[in-house]
Formats: sequence, C-alpha cells, structure tokens
Amino acid sequence: MLNSSAPGFFDPSAVEKELRRVADICHTCRRCSNLCPSFDVLFQALDRPEVDGAADRLYAADLAGFSDLCYECRLCTPHCPYYPPHPSEVDVPRLVFRDRAARVASGGKPAFRERLLASADAVGMLATKASPVVNAVNETRFARVLLEKTLGVHRDRLLPSYASRSFLSWWKERGGRMEPLAGDGADRVALFVTCSLNDNAPDVARAAVSVLEKNGCDVAVPRQRCCGMPFLETGDIDSADECRIDNVAAFLPFVRAGYSIVVPGPTCSLTLKKEYPLLSKDPSAHAVSAATFDVSEYLMRRHAEGRLALDFPRSPGRVLYQFACHLKVQDIGFSSRDLLALIPGAEVLTVEKCTGHDGTWSMKTEYFPLSMKVGEPVFEEVRRHRPDTVASDCPRAAIQIRQGTGRTAKHPVQILAEAYGLSVEAD
Repeated sequence: MLNSSAPGFFDPSAVEKELRRVADICHTCRRCSNLCPSFDVLFQALDRPEVDGAADRLYAADLAGFSDLCYECRLCTPHCPYYPPHPSEVDVPRLVFRDRAARVASGGKPAFRERLLASADAVGMLATKASPVVNAVNETRFARVLLEKTLGVHRDRLLPSYASRSFLSWWKERGGRMEPLAGDGADRVALFVTCSLNDNAPDVARAAVSVLEKNGCDVAVPRQRCCGMPFLETGDIDSADECRIDNVAAFLPFVRAGYSIVVPGPTCSLTLKKEYPLLSKDPSAHAVSAATFDVSEYLMRRHAEGRLALDFPRSPGRVLYQFACHLKVQDIGFSSRDLLALIPGAEVLTVEKCTGHDGTWSMKTEYFPLSMKVGEPVFEEVRRHRPDTVASDCPRAAIQIRQGTGRTAKHPVQILAEAYGLSVEAD
C-alpha cells in the first residue's frame, strides 16, 4: 500500500477508484461506525437518498472528507475483518496516506502549515535554543491569535513546551555511548528517543534510561532523526523515506551487534516496526523492524525471562492508564498496564479510548473542537475515577488529557522510575 513505485500509486483517478472500492466494502460491514469522525462522514454520505449505499454515487467531496478527517489513530485496523491478509485488502490508514501522497504529487509540496508542523526536528532544534522565549510567547493570547490567523493553529490548543536542554544534549554531556559495543550482548539497548521526548519531555527519556540501567542494560543512543510519521501523515512520502534511510543506517550497526531498539513513544515504535518495511524492500529496514520494541514491551519481555527488578519501595496508588492507540495496533497486549500492575499496592484502571490529539491534527483550527469531542470519554473517566496518578504512553495524549481535565499524565516509565526510587535529573 505504501509502495510508491507501484503503477498508478500517485494517479488521482486510481486512488479515487480504490477509495470507492473500500467505501463499498465498508458500507456492507460498518464495524467502524461511530469509531471516528472519518467513518461517520462516510456512512452518512452513503446513507443519503441519492447515494443509497452505492459507493460509485459518492461525490468526490465525500471521499475527500473521509480522507481529511482521518487522523491516523489506526483503531480501524483491529476492527476490520477485511484487513490484510484478507484478499479484499482493506487498509484505510495506508489508503489515506496514498490519497494524500497523490494530492501532493498533483499539486506540489504540502501546504506550508503541514510542512512546518511535520518538521519536528527543525522546529525542535530552533525552539529548544530559545525555549524560555518560545514557551512564554506560546502562552500569550496575542501570539496565539496571531498563530491562528497565520498558520491555522487553534488559539486554545495547549502546545507542547520546549525544554531548555534536549535529551540528546544531556546524553552527550553525560558522555553517553553513541556507538555499538563489539561482540554480542543480550542486555544492550539502542534508544530511539523520539522528537517529542527529545525536545519537549526529556525527563521521560531520562526516566527510561534510569529504568533500563537499573535493570542491567547497557544503553546507547545512536544518532537519529524524526521517525517520519509526520511526513507520512501529510502525504510527503519522499521526506518520510529519507527519515527511514537515515535511521536504518544509524541503527543497523547496533542491530548487528545484538542490540534491541527500545522506543518510549508509541507512534515512533509503530513507524519503525510497521511502516519502514513497507516503505522499502531493503532487508535492513526489516532487520531494524524486527529488533524494535516499545519500552514497556521490552521490560515485560525481561519480566517473562525473570530478569526484571521487582524491588519497588514506593507505590503510585490508583492509576488511570490511557491505552494509546498506536500501542493497541502493535499487537503487544497491555504491556504498560501489566508493567504498572507489578508495583505492590498499585491499582491500575485502563481506559481504551482515543484522546483525539493524534499528532498535529488537533492543533488545526478546523479540527480542535472535534478533537475535544473525541477525547471527552477519556476526560470523563479521569474526572469520574479521580485517580492518584494518570498515565499514558503517548506524549500528545498527555497534552490532550491536560487540556480536557487539568491533570498531568505521566509516562508509565516515569511511574516505574519513581516506584524504584530512582532520581531523574530535572532540566
């Protein structure tokens, strides 16, 4: 589905034909009814009297609305009985990627707003250098109104704050390893930090290092860049593939030296695992994919082998854990929930609902109100249970939870570090 060299991949008429084929299958199934705004729009269009369930009668605007409202949560994937390897090959998230890529190919680069919001590395590098100013400006009403009028970023959208020192800067100052050790080693970890944690929440990445080292792992942090998912979401497949090429080249020597790639961010682990092998037939991309684990997934594997430290002197109490969408579609079970449940005295309540932030989608003026509606079931659970601690693996979900409830959500690895009694250096 992401093979851009396939015949007709960027052909708008071929993409429209595929959208109608998939819409016809979805019409007869409707398991994703009310799953997200995208399917609501599709089924409402199919139910109009003049359409009467015939996908070939849908207007082009109906198909565009279906694609535009998709925020790539991927929750339709586990719902879909026609998902590959079914011969019908219904894969809506990747069809949306293709549709957006075809639009980009027909009209040039994505709009400036999309390019800017997707450029996580460049924006993060500049913002961390002037973080006090950037953070202060982002909190002023005048600046937010101006940002809304110029870039279409909603004035009420909580924006991620930028750290004064990125995680990678801290790692280099610490003298952390950036090259693989020679020979094999079962306890070697190459950390894929993620843009969000490097620039916005380095304390989470430092907590991950502390927990991994507590459990006897030798941690290295290879040179790296954005995983590429923000570019995929805008249809810029070429830029996404550049990210893949650079990251695979950087991490492959570690994989060959027996390292596991550990990722404390669901979207990035999903991209390395699921998208890199589809972007290229290069065996190196498959090798990196096979060696990649979400951080909780990796720690629970160690627990299954009897190699996870269980000396927890502290308890987080009642934890309300939001199960991130991009973890759910990795088929790794409830790794973070099960990890937190290992802490004596912890009571973990799980919410399997999307918060509606989803990358940059909810930042946009036209989608922010809808994103809050999507996230309301999660907000209501937080308000109803009034837990001691709120948790989510997704840094963007954490922002959305704070937007909707005023509560700060912690990453499970932070809660684990606190339960171990580990001291994590502040910015």
